[in-house]
Amino acid sequence: MAKYDVTIIGSGPGGYVGAIRCAQLGMKVAIIEKYPTLGGTCLNVGCIPSKALLDSSEHYHNAVHTFKEHGIDIPAPKVNIKQMIARKGDVVKSNVDGIAFLMKKNKIDVYEGVGSFESKNKIKVTKADGSSEVLDTDKVIIATGSKPSSLPFITIDKKRVITSTEALNMTEVPKHLIVVGGGVIGLELGSVYARLGAEVSVVEYMDGIIPTMDKTLGKELLKVLKKEGVKFYLSHKVKAVSAKGKTVTLKADDAKGNEVTLEGDYCLVAVGRKAYTDGLSLDKAGLTTDDRGRVEVDAHLQTKVAGIYAIGDVIKGAMLAHKAEEEGIFVAEVMAGQKPHVDYNLIPGVVYTWPEVAAVGQTEEQLKEAGVEYKVGSFPMRALGRSRASMDLDGLVKVLADKNTDEILGVHMIGARAADMIAEAVVAMEFRASAEDVSRISHAHPTYTEAIKEACLAATDNRSIHM
Repeated sequence: MAKYDVTIIGSGPGGYVGAIRCAQLGMKVAIIEKYPTLGGTCLNVGCIPSKALLDSSEHYHNAVHTFKEHGIDIPAPKVNIKQMIARKGDVVKSNVDGIAFLMKKNKIDVYEGVGSFESKNKIKVTKADGSSEVLDTDKVIIATGSKPSSLPFITIDKKRVITSTEALNMTEVPKHLIVVGGGVIGLELGSVYARLGAEVSVVEYMDGIIPTMDKTLGKELLKVLKKEGVKFYLSHKVKAVSAKGKTVTLKADDAKGNEVTLEGDYCLVAVGRKAYTDGLSLDKAGLTTDDRGRVEVDAHLQTKVAGIYAIGDVIKGAMLAHKAEEEGIFVAEVMAGQKPHVDYNLIPGVVYTWPEVAAVGQTEEQLKEAGVEYKVGSFPMRALGRSRASMDLDGLVKVLADKNTDEILGVHMIGARAADMIAEAVVAMEFRASAEDVSRISHAHPTYTEAIKEACLAATDNRSIHM
């Protein structure tokens, strides 16, 4: 029986990053993955492939709409969806091959199969052919992630009524894609196919899109996507989705109780994700899950059973790859006797539409609810020379700072490269910078990040230079 210091079940961003950090700290590590490739949802059917398609659709959109203005004359471009999907596959393969290399480099033993508890220190690996072996381990990290959620009355047939997984492998551009859910996943994938020429309709239960983010961002993104032809049905309660042949029919009630019927050729169900613990046999280790199927942990991410930890989507908190990575490193260092920390308030959130949406810290709604006195500084992207040069005029940066101390409490942005720009805000807030601190830092000109400086100037005695 193989013996390990720590065994990790799941090889997504939390699992593989945690495995590498454990190995760096001198532990003998095993990682178990039920699929033939490493990387979990993120690398295989999530973050990476969706960004590959988002980039491809952005190139096509620009070829159709902006190349001529840039002085680039080309024949009318055509969508080759099969090549887009093939390129996406190459991107995925390159990334997952890289993870396999890192496992070898760090002398981490990889087991392909379903990991399950025999006891707190015995983990069974059941392979696809039904054979199994048992690993002896001192500690365990559960990193089994999540899977797409649905609604109880919707049957996912994976052909016409689909999840994000199937949406990443389409063989044709939909004529009319109906998206159930106006959150991150629905809007990202909806925008891919809208840019490739599909009619896209988004049906959302709440009265706004990306409802967990600052309302300013949702309102701005709504304007941009509407301008690109996406139709929105907000405050609509879906009550039925059915597929017959190549037609999908959705029925929903609007805010007044009137029934609305939509017909399309595909329906993407994007109502969130849920923790995945199937097949773990948690009871054999003395563990249970909460009412939402998540593994419960303490402040050190340890379960109620000493030596068993859980990280990422399988526990409470935002379901984000980078959050899982931070937790993987955190647990490795806790097990090594160190004293790491994760500030969950400073885990950024990003929506990879174009323009991108990014945020960190508290929203204006949260500050109001908490009774915090704050001030707001805002700056539009269209006032930047860099935005004019690239024709990326939509969006803004909004900074929320404490009214009395000027400490930055939240930064919310929508615009070109916002996903990259948000890191500046995270660094500033990690070191508890004030709006004035950031406003006095030299920002290269012309860059998109000047909008952060200008928003901080606006929050500091309303003295933005370029407005």
